[in-house]
Amino acid sequence: MPLAYDPEIEPVATAMLEMRRGVPQPAVGDWQAIRERNETALAMGRDAIPARDDVTFAEHQATARDGRSVPLRWYTAVERPAPGSAVVYLHGGGMISGNVDLYDRVVRAYVGETGVPMLAVDYRLAPSADPTDLVEDCHTALVWLVDHAAGLGVDPTRVAAMGDSAGAGLAAGLALIARDRGPTLARQILVYPMLDDRTPVDPALAPTAVWTYESNETAWGALLGETYHTDDASPFAAPARANDLSGAAPAYVEVGELDIFREEVIEYARRLSAAGTPTELHVHSGAPHGFDALAPKAAVSQRAMADRERVLREL
Repeated sequence: MPLAYDPEIEPVATAMLEMRRGVPQPAVGDWQAIRERNETALAMGRDAIPARDDVTFAEHQATARDGRSVPLRWYTAVERPAPGSAVVYLHGGGMISGNVDLYDRVVRAYVGETGVPMLAVDYRLAPSADPTDLVEDCHTALVWLVDHAAGLGVDPTRVAAMGDSAGAGLAAGLALIARDRGPTLARQILVYPMLDDRTPVDPALAPTAVWTYESNETAWGALLGETYHTDDASPFAAPARANDLSGAAPAYVEVGELDIFREEVIEYARRLSAAGTPTELHVHSGAPHGFDALAPKAAVSQRAMADRERVLREL
């Protein structure tokens, strides 16, 4: 039986693919064009999310190991008691696009619904960075949060890393760095994560791919440079390349059935579990990459959001 979109996702996904077919697509390697397209889509998605006035934020800066200043944004719920837990939130965008502003309403929604504060990170983007600079910026943010935990009302043993797509891949890489260097993470929450630069092309998935194989090739090439598709690729940048996943933070992992990342995400969750890491995996039937942004009112998106919020409340 051929793969098919969830009926509530199909109209918007089909319309998006039809619109894409009507215009020239960026060539493989043209990260600038893909960044422009991604950020236009992210801005439209952000503006479709209702604004909330029950969440506020404060701007901060942290200093990375190479001396760069990493912009941080600390989101908290207004007039709600602090739960003691917190999340380092890492935006998506294929490693080559996105920023905290474009994810502002996404983060506000999570914080407003759960009360769990979040530290959003404006990490560096490829290709104007070394392959591990992005995840090192994320580790800098985690260290900053733990160092400032007392003043922020946070229990440093209840801090998680969370992201979607590229941000989830960075959260997975951060979980490996935290295992090796500290501080300890309480959880890694990986929403359709970008984990492996070796993603094989599946002809059955290609026609329905929202995040395409061509864009994926461009993004990984921009991030890894000369190490792309080689054994020299850092497992902190491409976590699926890690030989040892033992000792990583407990994981919540989800992916859509029509996502080109499906098989690598399932395999990563299997390997985490085999290594002794408590792992919860969800594969959402009929769902492509970014399904919750495409069709936020679809039942599958609502189920996914409810699970994410449950995991956040459990921190």
